[in-house]
Amino acid sequence: MIETDKSIQELNAKAQEYSGEINKVLDEIKQVIVGQTGVLDRLMISLIADGHVLLEGVPGLAKTLMVKTLSDALDTEFCRIQFTPDLLPADIVGTKIYEPKTTSFTTQKGPIFHNFILADEINRAPPKVQSALLEAMQERQVTIGGNTYILNAPFLVLATQNPLETEGTYRLPEAQIDRFIFKILIDYPSKAEEKIIIQRMTGGAHPNVKRMISESRITEIQQFNREVYADETIEDYVTDIVDATRHPADYDLDLGDLIEYGVSPRASIYLILAGKAHAIMNGRGYVIPEDVKAIAADVLRHRILLSYEAEAREVTTDQIIETILKKIRSP
Repeated sequence: MIETDKSIQELNAKAQEYSGEINKVLDEIKQVIVGQTGVLDRLMISLIADGHVLLEGVPGLAKTLMVKTLSDALDTEFCRIQFTPDLLPADIVGTKIYEPKTTSFTTQKGPIFHNFILADEINRAPPKVQSALLEAMQERQVTIGGNTYILNAPFLVLATQNPLETEGTYRLPEAQIDRFIFKILIDYPSKAEEKIIIQRMTGGAHPNVKRMISESRITEIQQFNREVYADETIEDYVTDIVDATRHPADYDLDLGDLIEYGVSPRASIYLILAGKAHAIMNGRGYVIPEDVKAIAADVLRHRILLSYEAEAREVTTDQIIETILKKIRSP
């Protein structure tokens, strides 16, 4: 609990310091990525809040390039895993290999032992692979041959999926989807941005980004994120938003026949953590209602399960979230 103005001032000073570094990273990334400012901001927020991200968009919108460029701007290890139907858990986490010379088994670690994991087209992998990835995402550890190995921090899974193709894909388990702090929807660039993309990608020059922040600094920012002040009124506001998805009638919301299941307690946790990260991005050491509103849709859209009635009426989760935010009074 923050009891003095001095404490708030100290938090603000630290937040402003980190915000300056984060904005330098974003400026570096924007030398390669054209537009998509909101998506890039969300990626940085997820990094600060230490949460995994699911990116959804049609092919060709630079989802893979965004993640790769973000990793290049940070002094971290990056690995891209192309998910396919024939992928095995050992292809991700690793396996035990028998050494005839020593008559013993050695552990061959898989690509999951990197800081940034790009899980490309994650919904193409079978359930066993998703189960192995789920342990890594939630527990920050993997099990190989009965032995448990802790993953290095920072550890971030950035998964992509194509909403158009369904052939050769598997539905992601709800338990796994709930582990993503954000589900970010990527849209087409504007006409002006499209022209810049053409000029940049078809010309002779290919800009390279500089490594801006070290692993230890990222971990330091993530630890500070939990120290950012969120008043009890903010906690009550988040609790009301989450509860409204479960018991809409209690808030005079006519959504009961549209929502099959409300969001889990992880939504409450991530709304606060992402709200704190949004505050840091804006150079503040405390959370305001606008921080929560700014990231609410990205935190909630993949956690609200719609009813058949909602699908028949073509109601989206984003529309439901917007209705809830308009109804719930902010502090």
